[in-house]
Amino acid sequence: MSVSFQKRRGKLIAYLHGDIDHHGAAPMRVQIDRVLRSEKPAVLQLDFSDVAFMDSSGVGLVMGRYRLLQMYGGRLELCGMSPGVYRIMRLSGIEKIASVLPEKGNAS
Repeated sequence: MSVSFQKRRGKLIAYLHGDIDHHGAAPMRVQIDRVLRSEKPAVLQLDFSDVAFMDSSGVGLVMGRYRLLQMYGGRLELCGMSPGVYRIMRLSGIEKIASVLPEKGNAS
Protein backbone atom coordinates (compact mmCIF):
# COMPACT_ATOMS: atom_id res chain seq x y z
CA MET A 1 0.00 0.00 0.00
CA SER A 2 2.11 2.75 -1.38
CA VAL A 3 2.06 5.31 -4.15
CA SER A 4 4.72 6.26 -6.67
CA PHE A 5 4.50 9.32 -8.87
CA GLN A 6 5.47 10.47 -12.33
CA LYS A 7 4.97 13.88 -13.93
CA ARG A 8 4.23 13.98 -17.65
CA ARG A 9 3.14 17.09 -19.61
CA GLY A 10 1.17 18.81 -16.85
CA LYS A 11 -0.26 15.51 -15.63
CA LEU A 12 0.60 13.91 -12.31
CA ILE A 13 0.29 10.13 -12.46
CA ALA A 14 -0.11 8.34 -9.13
CA TYR A 15 0.62 4.62 -9.36
CA LEU A 16 -1.27 2.86 -6.57
CA HIS A 17 0.36 -0.29 -5.19
CA GLY A 18 -1.33 -2.90 -3.02
CA ASP A 19 -4.81 -3.48 -1.69
CA ILE A 20 -7.06 -0.51 -1.06
CA ASP A 21 -9.13 -1.22 2.01
CA HIS A 22 -9.78 0.62 5.27
CA HIS A 23 -6.13 0.24 6.35
CA GLY A 24 -4.49 0.77 2.97
CA ALA A 25 -6.43 3.84 1.85
CA ALA A 26 -5.30 6.17 4.65
CA PRO A 27 -1.55 6.13 3.88
CA MET A 28 -2.29 6.47 0.17
CA ARG A 29 -4.46 9.55 0.85
CA VAL A 30 -1.65 11.16 2.83
CA GLN A 31 0.94 10.51 0.12
CA ILE A 32 -1.27 11.73 -2.74
CA ASP A 33 -2.49 14.82 -0.90
CA ARG A 34 1.06 15.87 -0.01
CA VAL A 35 2.10 15.78 -3.67
CA LEU A 36 -1.15 17.36 -4.91
CA ARG A 37 -0.73 20.32 -2.59
CA SER A 38 2.82 20.96 -3.74
CA GLU A 39 2.38 20.27 -7.48
CA LYS A 40 -1.20 21.49 -8.11
CA PRO A 41 -1.42 19.57 -11.40
CA ALA A 42 -3.95 20.27 -14.15
CA VAL A 43 -4.69 16.53 -14.22
CA LEU A 44 -4.29 13.80 -11.63
CA GLN A 45 -4.36 10.30 -13.05
CA LEU A 46 -4.81 7.46 -10.58
CA ASP A 47 -3.37 4.24 -12.02
CA PHE A 48 -4.87 1.11 -10.48
CA SER A 49 -2.75 -1.38 -12.49
CA ASP A 50 -1.07 -2.74 -9.33
CA VAL A 51 -4.26 -2.94 -7.22
CA ALA A 52 -5.61 -6.49 -6.85
CA PHE A 53 -8.33 -5.75 -4.26
CA MET A 54 -10.35 -2.68 -3.46
CA ASP A 55 -13.41 -2.12 -1.29
CA SER A 56 -15.50 1.03 -0.83
CA SER A 57 -12.50 2.72 0.80
CA GLY A 58 -11.11 3.11 -2.70
CA VAL A 59 -14.18 5.05 -3.77
CA GLY A 60 -13.63 7.35 -0.79
CA LEU A 61 -9.99 7.75 -1.81
CA VAL A 62 -11.04 8.85 -5.29
CA MET A 63 -13.81 11.18 -4.06
CA GLY A 64 -11.52 12.94 -1.61
CA ARG A 65 -8.83 13.53 -4.26
CA TYR A 66 -11.52 14.88 -6.59
CA ARG A 67 -12.58 17.42 -3.94
CA LEU A 68 -8.98 18.51 -3.41
CA LEU A 69 -8.40 18.85 -7.14
CA GLN A 70 -11.49 21.05 -7.43
CA MET A 71 -9.76 23.62 -5.19
CA TYR A 72 -6.96 23.87 -7.77
CA GLY A 73 -9.17 23.65 -10.85
CA GLY A 74 -7.74 20.25 -11.78
CA ARG A 75 -9.45 17.19 -13.18
CA LEU A 76 -9.26 13.50 -12.40
CA GLU A 77 -8.60 10.44 -14.55
CA LEU A 78 -8.71 6.77 -13.55
CA CYS A 79 -6.96 3.98 -15.44
CA GLY A 80 -5.60 0.45 -15.17
CA MET A 81 -8.55 -0.96 -13.24
CA SER A 82 -9.12 -4.69 -13.00
CA PRO A 83 -12.69 -5.85 -13.74
CA GLY A 84 -13.45 -6.05 -9.99
CA VAL A 85 -12.14 -2.56 -9.24
CA TYR A 86 -13.90 -1.18 -12.31
CA ARG A 87 -17.20 -2.73 -11.19
CA ILE A 88 -16.98 -1.03 -7.78
CA MET A 89 -16.14 2.32 -9.40
CA ARG A 90 -18.94 2.03 -11.94
CA LEU A 91 -21.53 1.12 -9.30
CA SER A 92 -20.49 4.15 -7.25
CA GLY A 93 -21.16 6.49 -10.18
CA ILE A 94 -17.57 7.70 -10.18
CA GLU A 95 -17.75 8.34 -13.93
CA LYS A 96 -19.74 11.49 -13.15
CA ILE A 97 -16.67 13.11 -11.58
CA ALA A 98 -13.71 11.39 -13.26
CA SER A 99 -12.68 10.29 -16.73
CA VAL A 100 -12.35 6.51 -16.80
CA LEU A 101 -9.80 5.35 -19.32
CA PRO A 102 -10.56 1.87 -20.67
CA GLU A 103 -7.83 -0.64 -19.84
CA LYS A 104 -7.49 -4.18 -18.66
CA GLY A 105 -10.55 -5.29 -20.61
CA ASN A 106 -12.84 -2.51 -19.33
CA ALA A 107 -15.06 -0.46 -21.56
CA SER A 108 -15.67 3.16 -20.69
